[in-house]
Amino acid sequence: MGSGKATIADIAKALNISKSTVSRALSDHHSIGLRTKMRVKQLAGELNYEPDQTAIFFKQRKTFLIGVILPSLSIGFFSSIVSGVEDVAYQKNYTLLLGQSRDEEEREKKIAETMKNHRVDGMLISIAKNTADYSHFEMLKKNKIPVVFFDRIPQMQDIHFIASQLESGMIEAVNFLVKKKHRNIALINGPEKLPASKERYDAYIKALVKNKIKIDLRRVVSSDLTIDGNNEAMKKILAIPKRPTAVIAFNDYVAMDAIHYSRRQKIRINKDISFVSFANEAICDYMDHPPLASIEQFPYQQGEKATETLLQLMEKGEGENNQLFHNILLPSQLVVRITK
Repeated sequence: MGSGKATIADIAKALNISKSTVSRALSDHHSIGLRTKMRVKQLAGELNYEPDQTAIFFKQRKTFLIGVILPSLSIGFFSSIVSGVEDVAYQKNYTLLLGQSRDEEEREKKIAETMKNHRVDGMLISIAKNTADYSHFEMLKKNKIPVVFFDRIPQMQDIHFIASQLESGMIEAVNFLVKKKHRNIALINGPEKLPASKERYDAYIKALVKNKIKIDLRRVVSSDLTIDGNNEAMKKILAIPKRPTAVIAFNDYVAMDAIHYSRRQKIRINKDISFVSFANEAICDYMDHPPLASIEQFPYQQGEKATETLLQLMEKGEGENNQLFHNILLPSQLVVRITK
């Protein structure tokens, strides 16, 4: 057999049986007797036979690869999502191809094109904060690659997505602050063109109306989610003539930057100004002055559900012509961190 890798043909020749019999025996096909299966598997083990994955993929028309595009793995929230994705994918023998957009639209497009060329069976995507052109998502649809979006969802019709119910979380946050006697509540939101920012804004306005609080749009400041952007947002809030007594931040990282900036201005955290944020990241456990509360968005469960949904689509062979679209919102939950 030489020094090359053993093949099905080598096993068939050694046992004087057909290659199709060997193939069926290795896959435990019911048409092959137990004695033949044992002989084939024993010889395969002795020869260190390994299946030709390329041939298997070609036959099944699958690569058993799932592409995942997200803004950044350095953010604990997205790392938790990937853990959920990987745990479900592993059970079904799928491997992940990961790409980080770094919140850049062109990078996101390039990763999507690369994953398409690697013939991934499906994709999970959380869009970059600056993505405004969705042509690369349309490209995936035309190539009949199933896509499930998670957390950051594009404003597109007829898509599958899994996300957290931000409206209920925002209303909980405002109600929580109102119970603590706050009426002057500001919002540090994300980039205006990010759909998740609009969802937060709409919920914030709705919660103020429910609590009969006068709306003052000077209290709503957008950030590009960078440290400098978060600092600038907090600077604007502190400059409002009647300074807000509470701030709801886009996420825990925004809150952390805003808190650090405020402390440099000699502001007493959660006394002069109180904070509530989104995501309930583990970093809050290590902050000297954490937000009073944070809204848990259950990222691991988002990853699990998104992957389960994608696997269902791939198993059904659904691509461009889906008639039923999965739009799933998981509940959020306000987690109180400081009870005083």
